[in-house]
Amino acid sequence: MHTSTTSTVPLEPWTAEQLAEAAQGQWHQGRAPQGDIKRILTDSRHAEQGDAFLALKGERFDAHDFIAQVAGNGCAVAIVSHPVDAEICQLVVEDTRSALGRLGAYRRARNPQLKVIALTGSSGKTTTKEMLGSILSRLAPTLITRGNLNNDLGVPMMLLELRPEHQYAVMELGASHQGEIDYTSNLVQPQAAGIINIGTAHMGEFGGRDGICRAKSEIYSHIAKTGTSIVPAADDFSDKIHSAVQTEKVMSFGAGGDVFATEIELHSQSSSFTLNTPAGARHVDLPFAGEHNVQNASAAAAFALSIGIGLDDIAAGLENATGAKGRLNFIQHKNHLFIDDTYNANPTSMRAAAEVLAQQGGIKVMVMGDIGELGSSAAQQHYMLGRDLVSVKGVNFVIAVGEFSPAVQEGARSTQYGKKLQAFLTQAQALPLLLSLVETHQPQSMSFLFKGSRYTHMETLMADLMEKL
Repeated sequence: MHTSTTSTVPLEPWTAEQLAEAAQGQWHQGRAPQGDIKRILTDSRHAEQGDAFLALKGERFDAHDFIAQVAGNGCAVAIVSHPVDAEICQLVVEDTRSALGRLGAYRRARNPQLKVIALTGSSGKTTTKEMLGSILSRLAPTLITRGNLNNDLGVPMMLLELRPEHQYAVMELGASHQGEIDYTSNLVQPQAAGIINIGTAHMGEFGGRDGICRAKSEIYSHIAKTGTSIVPAADDFSDKIHSAVQTEKVMSFGAGGDVFATEIELHSQSSSFTLNTPAGARHVDLPFAGEHNVQNASAAAAFALSIGIGLDDIAAGLENATGAKGRLNFIQHKNHLFIDDTYNANPTSMRAAAEVLAQQGGIKVMVMGDIGELGSSAAQQHYMLGRDLVSVKGVNFVIAVGEFSPAVQEGARSTQYGKKLQAFLTQAQALPLLLSLVETHQPQSMSFLFKGSRYTHMETLMADLMEKL
């Protein structure tokens, strides 16, 4: 399979002139490197001979402090916002963060053959990206956003990995503040781009869902004029999203859209449906559980169709897709099923995960960590989650862990199912209860689902429980 992560093909090298032109900088004291530069790095630990080290400056760190160290490791070029005292060729730019963006944009412009898809949304971005990667990388070399390299630093770093053989790129764009997606979508210059949904992630930064919609709708302002805007047909904000579209071509997905699923059958670890599109219909056996993933597959199909991919290739790509690590991964351990959904969480995806758990066998236990970035609505959002999760038919126990677990517990107690939920402030406090649940239900099998925001590291609690069984 062609993916951006497995290729050993070297990157296209940079000359000293190209680097200065692209980054809009000057070589300090006219000292430019003699040979080509093989790659641009921002991590000082990996900078070596042939690399250029780009020194970023953050609120709490300044990578200019590491330049002498990288020079000692054989790295001969640094991109800096002010000259430093070190034996190294220095390209001085106004601002290294902006220079990184320019370098990414330059590399994108040097690959005009590339068909780029850019996508954003509150939940489902990563899974939809993986589905698209599966569809496109069967056909030709494809660059796919890795991990969470989806912000104003991550996007240009991904673009620096473009090679002439790449025919497609799938770029995930995240928003943590207004203007960020405007900036990153301008760098990637997509032929097709769109929003998957408007949820409640990052509510704190944007002051509510209206703000989230505005921030994510910036993705529509940089699509090629002949390109296609992808929009959700059944989102609460569909009308607002439509009003941000600037291309003539629009393709919608979801109920009532151009691309939609019917005859949906949900199984414990997979689903099947009929994919209906303007190009015809196909039956799809999707190796992902949950109705939300059927929606993600419909979105992926709309993006792929809009850049000219045929329906047979779309169906084959969806049927062969695999999930990202920590995204509803099913792990059989001894007599029990563990579902690792620990990569991240928001209120929408937490509810969707509970529905997937309800489809499993045995005694079903949901273990949820806190959700971050909800701003002043955090306690209320956790209260509503507690209320809703204990009410999911088929889920036997909910264990809430973290600072907001008391709010989750209050929500649970507002229903007749309050006894289903136990709250703990720390993972260490929750572990004994999880072990005793297994003990009391012997020899029955159990299904556990672990989920929380990235910073809660719910995978640690899952690993601790597995180890002790």
